Amino acid sequence: MLKEISDIKGIGEKKREALLSIGIADSEALLKYYPASYQDRSHVTKIRDLKPGGEFLIEAAIVRAARWNMHRRSGQVIDLTAADDSGEIMLRFFSSPYVGKYARNGFTYKIYGKVTETSGKRLEMVQPDIARVSDSEEGIVPVYRLPKGFSQKLMRSAVRQMLDSLDDDLETLPEDLIEKRHIAGFAFAVRNIHFPAGREAYRAARFRIIYEEMFLFAVGLDMLSGRMDNAGSVSTGIAFPHDDYIREFQNSLGYELTDAQKRAACEIENDMESPVQMQRLLQGDVGSGKTAVAACALYKAVKDGCQGALMAPTELLASQHYEKFARLFGPLGITVGLLSGSQKPAEKREMRSLIESGMIDVVIGTHAVIQEDVQFSNLGLVITDEQHRFGVNQRIKLASKGANPDVLVMTATPIPRSLAVVIFAGMPVSVLDELPSGRRPIITKTVRSAKRGSVYEKLGEAARKGRQAYVVAPLVSDSEYIDAYSAEGLARELSVKFPDVEVGLLHGAMKPAEKDDVMRRFASGEIKILVATVVIEVGIDVPNATIMVIENAERFGLAQMHQIRGRVGRGSEQSYCYLIVENDSGPGAERADVLASTSDGFEIAERDLEMRGPGEFFGTRQHGLPELRIGDPVRHGRILRMASEDAEAVLHEDPMLLSEKYSLLRDAVKKLYGSITDENIGI
Repeated sequence: MLKEISDIKGIGEKKREALLSIGIADSEALLKYYPASYQDRSHVTKIRDLKPGGEFLIEAAIVRAARWNMHRRSGQVIDLTAADDSGEIMLRFFSSPYVGKYARNGFTYKIYGKVTETSGKRLEMVQPDIARVSDSEEGIVPVYRLPKGFSQKLMRSAVRQMLDSLDDDLETLPEDLIEKRHIAGFAFAVRNIHFPAGREAYRAARFRIIYEEMFLFAVGLDMLSGRMDNAGSVSTGIAFPHDDYIREFQNSLGYELTDAQKRAACEIENDMESPVQMQRLLQGDVGSGKTAVAACALYKAVKDGCQGALMAPTELLASQHYEKFARLFGPLGITVGLLSGSQKPAEKREMRSLIESGMIDVVIGTHAVIQEDVQFSNLGLVITDEQHRFGVNQRIKLASKGANPDVLVMTATPIPRSLAVVIFAGMPVSVLDELPSGRRPIITKTVRSAKRGSVYEKLGEAARKGRQAYVVAPLVSDSEYIDAYSAEGLARELSVKFPDVEVGLLHGAMKPAEKDDVMRRFASGEIKILVATVVIEVGIDVPNATIMVIENAERFGLAQMHQIRGRVGRGSEQSYCYLIVENDSGPGAERADVLASTSDGFEIAERDLEMRGPGEFFGTRQHGLPELRIGDPVRHGRILRMASEDAEAVLHEDPMLLSEKYSLLRDAVKKLYGSITDENIGI
């Protein structure tokens, strides 16, 4: 039986609060608080064999001690000289009064730290770990990220006490999977990820934990996705009739779809006409024409007697979708309605009534469309746009408004292929990898801030010729704490610099009506230069805009900048994107250089994932996906594919994990996701 945190020696009320501050609320969380790194203290090195730059363990006696005061912020400095039979080394401690009481002349200690060399060619260690020989930790020693008030010694002691109470027979993975994949047992893995018995033990433990993380991740997503029914079969859905409605709609557009668009529309058509519920991902780079493909599917659904619904993550994007679909479908006799949180109560009531009666064929909305009081007459097709911006359950809530409607997940943000395998739970993918006819690649350049004036001269010249431009800043308002440009400050600067040009301002703190007015004036051409924050990242389509300027580009992620860049280049004129950076070096400048070198959104997404990691790329917690503590879909792609295959096989055998064999697995998945309940997985 595992100890409770309150039972751990050395952990009082204040220490428990410190653990809570880093998310450790119970014994399981402590066991899964894996080390950030390790120190190899398995070998004692003689002082004469020490090399500057390396970390070493020595066993030496204190032969001299000195104390002196530095600057008041550094406090007292303690210098100790340690010696073994091969030489001497200086040990320097800052603001560490305990060392003066602990380390005594003539006594021998185990000392671990990084070796440096002074200007006088003398070896030293700064702030090393020092312990009596009898108390010294040896072997491969874990190093944790510590909350305030904790020492490494206390954290290691707490974890050791928890491990001592660990049941050796505790297991969450099915026995046949452990044998099939030659996986270490749970207790062995947890003990050896914290305190490895050796390198092989550590490798086996690490493989087990990475596999289990990805396996539980995949099982939970498959259960939530609704792809399988309670019998382990793929869910049945609406078998739409075989007809020519999609080609009929394409002929009404007045322009030719790209081959990629036609291929995607055909794949969606085949799915809709199948008795199996469609669960398809439509993935396309910025400007690749996903809206036209989605319109094909909606047209077919409506002509075959069903309603369609599209959910977008923001009101601005929902409004733009509404306007596009109203223009496309209005002349064809298809009614389109908009439902959003900012509408007045009377407007919402009227729209809900029209939706429930079937008077609205296509509903466009934000999260408002998944509220309990929204009822459809006959929902046959559900589309979610920018799916990774929604919580895991939100797509499911929308789909539950009908009787197993077909589901199309649409994203303009290229998802790294290594993540898409798991995030979309085995969905077939349609990829739009061509730009529509007439589109030209955007010329992208990185510019040092010292030369930003030349960029704005080009911008002003284009504006006077009737072209439009965006300027994006990382902040809304000027800050005394952050040295970066703000949208409000840049709008003021450009209004003075170009008094004959209309400059607009757009940011997320504005009221919806204000934002709508600015966008209407920009879309009509009245505003020539739009200064904005990342609120323009998705959904804004102004073909006359040909210049994008991103200030402090080093403060943006790669995928985010790629999305922002996609606001230009939507017409036939040559477009430009200027990335203004403070320095030529560092991660920010590297991201800017990557963006300048390619327009391939999938390559950019993979590079962004490599640079930032999966948790930061997706903001997994805020979107309802559990974090991978050790697993990395980029570096551990082989394990990811293996775990995904095994998850699908387990759920084919027992879709709800109801058997005794999978009871602990079911508990682990429910605890990991939190959002999985008996109700939302169909029990």
